[in-house]
Amino acid sequence: MKVLKWVLRLIAKIILWFFVITIGLTVVYKFVPIPITPLMLIRVWEQAFDDKKEVRLYKDWVPMSKISKHLPQAVYAAEDQKFMDHHGFDREAMKKAWENNQKGNRVKGASTISQQTSKNVFLWPARTLVRKGFEAYFTVLIEFIWGKERIMEVYLNVIEMGEGIYGAEAASQYYFKKSAAQLTRQEAALIAATLPNPRRWSPGRPTPYIYGRQAWILRQMNNLNPLGFGS
Repeated sequence: MKVLKWVLRLIAKIILWFFVITIGLTVVYKFVPIPITPLMLIRVWEQAFDDKKEVRLYKDWVPMSKISKHLPQAVYAAEDQKFMDHHGFDREAMKKAWENNQKGNRVKGASTISQQTSKNVFLWPARTLVRKGFEAYFTVLIEFIWGKERIMEVYLNVIEMGEGIYGAEAASQYYFKKSAAQLTRQEAALIAATLPNPRRWSPGRPTPYIYGRQAWILRQMNNLNPLGFGS
């Protein structure tokens, strides 16, 4: 009986500290730049043991005020057109993805920008139920604590945009030799076009498929209401 009580107290303490640490960290990240993410560390580790790749980590945090307004609008159009309306989850897209999976069809990603942000900042890149559960938890936290503009700001600063390239400023400098504040609509749409697989596609070497996605994104940008984020 004593052992059982000890185990229950230990579990209670672990759960309590989990909430204290995760909520506290989320509050801190509402105000300070994210120094590094699990994905960045994993990619550096992979590069270090791959003789064909150089170890590189290009990232340069900039506030939303120093990011062209075209880039948040482009990723909004490309990745999550319900971003301003949902509370972290696109239930309709999740339902369609589930139905397609049950039918054995190719599954289109149903993750929102909020979910992608929570995964990139706090978690590891694996498709397991445990990770998806944590992702849902952190998505609720950032939606409640950060708000939409901060979520977009963090997303644009930590998202992978090429091999060893993270965030808007690093991508802008690497691909276009300019700051993120100077990105044009066409350049922003080109970056957004590669986000589904930034290690396969590059804004610096766009394929006909990427040019096609860029054109589609530009049309969607015209059809959607301006977010009002960025410079």
